[in-house]
Amino acid sequence: MKYGIKTAQQFTTWQDMLTVWQAADQMDVFHSAWNFDHFYPINVPDTTGPCMEAWTTLAGLAQATQRIRVGCMVSGVVYRHPAVLANMIASLDIISGGRLEIGLGAGWSEEECRAYGIDLGTLTERFDRFDEACAVIHGMLTATTTDFSGKYFTLDEARCNPPPIQRPHPPICIGGNGERRTLPNVVKWADHWNYAGFDLEGFVAKRAVLHELCEAAGRDPGEIMTSLHQPFAADDLDGVEASAVKFKDAGLDLLIFYLPPPHEARVLEPLARIAERVG
Repeated sequence: MKYGIKTAQQFTTWQDMLTVWQAADQMDVFHSAWNFDHFYPINVPDTTGPCMEAWTTLAGLAQATQRIRVGCMVSGVVYRHPAVLANMIASLDIISGGRLEIGLGAGWSEEECRAYGIDLGTLTERFDRFDEACAVIHGMLTATTTDFSGKYFTLDEARCNPPPIQRPHPPICIGGNGERRTLPNVVKWADHWNYAGFDLEGFVAKRAVLHELCEAAGRDPGEIMTSLHQPFAADDLDGVEASAVKFKDAGLDLLIFYLPPPHEARVLEPLARIAERVG
C-alpha cells in the first residue's frame, strides 16, 4: 500500500504548508501530497477564516518539491471552465516535471457558489456539467485540437499547447461514491478512484460496485488505483496504525493521511514509521 498526505489550505499559513510538503518530499515512504479546492473553510461552524486558493498554492508547492507527486483532491469543475483547467493542468505538469495527479469532482459547496455568483445547479445539473467537463479536459489534454458542443461548454478547435509531460495525460482521479453517475465516470475517465469516506465496509461495498461496472464496460479494475482519506489524530497513533492495517488487508492502494491544521512537519515522522511498519 502507498501513502500520501493532505493539507487543506484552511486555518493555516503558506509557510507551514510549505514546510510540511518539503519534509514529506524528503521521505520516500510518501507517494503523494494533496491539497483541496475550496475558497472558504469547510466542516467548521465558522467559515470566515483564511483559506488559500488551491491551484495557486499547488503550483508553488510543486515548484518547491522534487520527488513527491502532487495533486488537488479534488478540483471542482464548477469553479473553472474545463478548457482553462486543462491548460492549468498541462502547465502544472510541466512545472512539476511530470509529477501531477489530476483530481476532479462536480463541486458541492452551496455557500461558496452563492457568495461568488456561480450557478451550482441541481444534482442532475452538476453531474451533467461534470460529464461534459471530463470530456473537454480529456480532449484538451490528448488531442491537438478539440471540438465540443454541449449544454454547458462549447469548444471550436481548442488547443492546449504545450501539452502535459505525462502522456497521454496525467493520472485522473475522480472522487465520490455515487453509483449512478460518479462511479460510471470513474470507469470511463479515471485512473484513480477516491472513496469519499473512511469506513471499511463502505469502501469494500463501493469498490465491488466499481468492479461490476468495470466488468460491464470491459475494463480491468486493476487499472484504477483506489484511495481514501485517513483522519489523523496525534493522540491516537495506535488507532491510525490499526486503520492502516485493516485497509491494507482489504486491498486499498493509497492511504492519504489527512493532516489537521495547524500544519507541522513533526507529525510526519510518526506517520512515516506507521507506513514503514504496515508496508
